[in-house]
Amino acid sequence: MPAIAAAEKVDIRRFPLTTLQGDPAQIVVYEANGRDVIIDTAFLQPHRKDYYFFAFVEEGNSRHWVDFTAYTIKPGHFYFTVPHQVHLKEESKPIKGFVASFTEEFLMLEENRMLRRLPIIQNPAGGHELVLNRQDIAYIKDVMAKMVAEKQHGGDWHNQMLTSWLRVLVIYLSRLYNEQFGEHCITKSYCLLKSFQELIGDHHKQLHDVTAYANLLNITPGYLNDIVKQQSGKTAISHIHNRLAVEAKRKLLHTDLSVKQIADELGFEDAAYFNRFFKRLTDTTPVSYRQQIREMYS
Repeated sequence: MPAIAAAEKVDIRRFPLTTLQGDPAQIVVYEANGRDVIIDTAFLQPHRKDYYFFAFVEEGNSRHWVDFTAYTIKPGHFYFTVPHQVHLKEESKPIKGFVASFTEEFLMLEENRMLRRLPIIQNPAGGHELVLNRQDIAYIKDVMAKMVAEKQHGGDWHNQMLTSWLRVLVIYLSRLYNEQFGEHCITKSYCLLKSFQELIGDHHKQLHDVTAYANLLNITPGYLNDIVKQQSGKTAISHIHNRLAVEAKRKLLHTDLSVKQIADELGFEDAAYFNRFFKRLTDTTPVSYRQQIREMYS
């Protein structure tokens, strides 16, 4: 990981989905030729992608980080991430393969809403990498090549064809996801857990108690806690606190914000309370954590 001394002075930068020309988009797909570096150099700094990112790699060996886990890109593997995680590429190196990205807005379209329930989108195991066999490689390469062709050439029903191939890709990858990470039954209770987690993602800076989230879901706090604990093995408040701790760790590692500034951004009353909260969850203070994690990854 690059030296943390180069960390941003401001909060972690966010990137919306754009075309290679910089225009806003709901879907972007392209083929990487293994010679040209396509990524924005800004991706060499800690950042968040406000979209889903899929990459099929035929050739390449660069290294990147997703939150606190390092991945070395390997041929014959498929990589995927979901919005809001912190990413960092260690260097700009070309890869050969295909890349497809799409936004939350795309998934909210009525014809695509079923995709939100698929494992590769829900990602209950927190995975980021799929190992492909020869059959998988041939199938995925064929589908993504068809997507690139539709994107490049247009024509009648261009968007419908492109989104149809994307649906095929997401469904196929979800099958592989279940094979490699274990099948997770999609039930009403599981959907409630995912809705709760999505709300935490949207509101963790403002809402720190279970009752507030139960009100947003139009259920009682007790019922929410029972379902969340049944589905995840953790209480509802622990999900809220764990998300706050993860966000705090991200800011401590990737930014030069002071502890007081981080406490303010995450909605804590004061730095002292934030310090006690962080130490209770991590067994170390924010200052000590920042020093330890930067020494470890510098």
